[in-house]
Amino acid sequence: MKKSILFAVFLLNGIVAIAQSTDEKNIELIYKKALTEGKCYTWLEYLSNDIGGRLSGSKQAAQAVEYTKNQLQSLGLDKVYLQEVMVPHWVRGEKETAYILDNNVKTVVPICALGGSIATAKSGLTAEIVEVQGIEELKKLGAQVKGKIVFFNRAMDPLHIETFKSYGGCVDQRYSGAEEAAKLGAVGTIVRSMNLRLDDYPHTGIQSYGDLKQEEYIPTAAISTNGANLLSKSLAANPNLKFFFKQSCETLPDVLSHNVIGEIKGSESPENYMIVGGHLDSWDLADGSQDDGAGVVQSMEVMRILKNLNYKPKNTLRVVLFMNEENGGRGGAKYEELAKQNRENHIFALESDSGGFSPRGFNFESDEASFEKILTWKPFFEPYFVHSFTKGHGGSDIGHLTSNKIVKAGLKPDSQRYFDYHHAANDTFDGVNKRELELGAAAMATLIYLVDQKGL
Repeated sequence: MKKSILFAVFLLNGIVAIAQSTDEKNIELIYKKALTEGKCYTWLEYLSNDIGGRLSGSKQAAQAVEYTKNQLQSLGLDKVYLQEVMVPHWVRGEKETAYILDNNVKTVVPICALGGSIATAKSGLTAEIVEVQGIEELKKLGAQVKGKIVFFNRAMDPLHIETFKSYGGCVDQRYSGAEEAAKLGAVGTIVRSMNLRLDDYPHTGIQSYGDLKQEEYIPTAAISTNGANLLSKSLAANPNLKFFFKQSCETLPDVLSHNVIGEIKGSESPENYMIVGGHLDSWDLADGSQDDGAGVVQSMEVMRILKNLNYKPKNTLRVVLFMNEENGGRGGAKYEELAKQNRENHIFALESDSGGFSPRGFNFESDEASFEKILTWKPFFEPYFVHSFTKGHGGSDIGHLTSNKIVKAGLKPDSQRYFDYHHAANDTFDGVNKRELELGAAAMATLIYLVDQKGL
C-alpha cells in the first residue's frame, strides 16, 4: 500500500514537472517570436508615419480601421470583422495662439485646446487671469472669478513612483475645471499640462461641461509646464496682468466608425471569450504612438504570435481594437452592449494603454481567489523582469465589460516617461523603442497563454 502511494505521488510530481517545463518552453517560444520575428514595430510605423493622429471621426481614424482590419486578415485568424459605433467628431481648427499681456508687453506661451472645448471669439479672448491650485480653491474664490480667466496650476506630484497616481491626483482640474469655473461666471480656463517634465509641449485631453447649457460653455485650453511656470511667476509680480488666447475648435455631428475585431475560436470552451486590446483612436496633435498605437499593435502581435505557434486555445481569443477611448469611450460601451445582446461570456480581458515602455507587470481587477492563483504564475515572468502583480485598474475600454466573474488586467510598463508624451505633439514614432514594445507584447501573450491553459 505504501509503495503504491509513493509511486502515485512520484508519478503526480513527474506530471507536474513535465507540465512546468512545457509552459516554460512555450513561454520561451513566445518571447523568441516577439523578439526575432515581431511585426508590431512595423505596424506601429505605418500607423504613426503613414496615417498619423487618429482622432475619432477623422479620415485618419477611418484609415486606421481599414489598415488594422487588413493586417489581422493577413494573419489567418478564424474571423475578422468590424463593429459599427457612432463616435463624436470634434475638430481643433487653426493652431491656437496665446500670450501674457503685461503692461503692453506680449509674451507668447504654448497652448492647445482641450478636447470638446468651444472656440473663443474669432478675435480671441482677453481678460484678467486668476491662479488657483484646484477646483476646491476655485470654489472658495466664488464670485471673485467672474469675468476672468481661471488658471488651474496644480502640478503632478513628483513623489509618486507610479506616475499614474500623480496624473489621477490633478486631472480633475482638466476634466471639470471649465464646468466649475463657468458656474462662477468665468469667461475661460487655462490648465497646466498633465506632465511631470518641464517643457514647451502643451498636453490636450478630454474635458466636460457636465450639465451646463450650451450657451454657458466657456473655452478651455492647456498650457505647457514651462508656460504655466512663467505665467504663475508673472502673476506673482503683477496680479493685474491680462491673458489672451484664441482657438477655433468645434464639435461636428457624430460619425460612423468601427471597432476592429479578430478571433481564434476555442477548441474546448468556445463559448468563453478572452480578449486583448487597445484603443485605435488617438489625439490629433501627433501620431499617438505611445497612446495608444503601442497598445494596438501589441494586441495584434499577441494574436500573431499564438497563431504562428499553431497554438490551439481552449477558450475563444479575441483582439479588440476599440474606437473612441480618448473623447467618449463609445467603442468600449458598444462592444459591451453587443456582448450582452449576444449573451457572450467574457472570462478574461487584457488591455494595453500605458505606453510601449519596458513591461514591469500587470494590474488586476479580480476576486481574491483568482488573484492568488495569478500570483503563483509570477515565476514564469521573473526571468523577463516582469515582476509587479498588483490589484488595480485594468483599462478604460475593458472597464465596460460586466460578464459574471470576469478578470480584467492592464499591462503595466515603466511609467516614468509616459507623461512626457501623453496627449502631446511629441507622441511620435521615434519615441518608441522597438525592443521595449516587443517585450510588452511577449508579456501580454504569456499572460493570455497562462490564463487560457490554467484557468481562473
